[in-house]
Amino acid sequence: MAVTATLDGEVRNLRLAADSDAQDLFGLLSLCFAEYPGCFVDPHDDLPDLRYPGSSFDRKGGAFWVVDDERGRVCACVAVDFPEDGVAELHRLYVRPDQRGNGLGGALVRLVERHARERSASRIFFWSDTRFTNAHRLYQRLGYARVEGQRDLGDISNSVEYRFEKSL
Repeated sequence: MAVTATLDGEVRNLRLAADSDAQDLFGLLSLCFAEYPGCFVDPHDDLPDLRYPGSSFDRKGGAFWVVDDERGRVCACVAVDFPEDGVAELHRLYVRPDQRGNGLGGALVRLVERHARERSASRIFFWSDTRFTNAHRLYQRLGYARVEGQRDLGDISNSVEYRFEKSL
């Protein structure tokens, strides 16, 4: 049973990430990545921000939020930082498969957008693996546009990413 549904656009069981959430976050990403052949979680090289999630995004007004399920385990996450004045970058939007379909992903994106606007960002962008086509549909429904070009991460999963952007 999903207990992290949104109520009037607000995410229930939402809190800022703590460093002690690292193991749950690696588990969440492992579940999400397992849906895509050849996509792996490498905690040593590819995902250094997840080793200390409580402090990874707190610079320049950034934040890393997690959503807990009914058993107190992390079942969704999202982060934001500000690489330059007026620009926000969305990171780490993941929702555990059994928690999808109730508006949680969209609500987390809207949370990041509100946070970015409060910090005077007029534009937001992010990178998403080319294999994450379901997520791309969500982003497009939320008003994001894929821009030209892509980047190759050279990671264990041979990730290639598309860039998405939106004016706030």
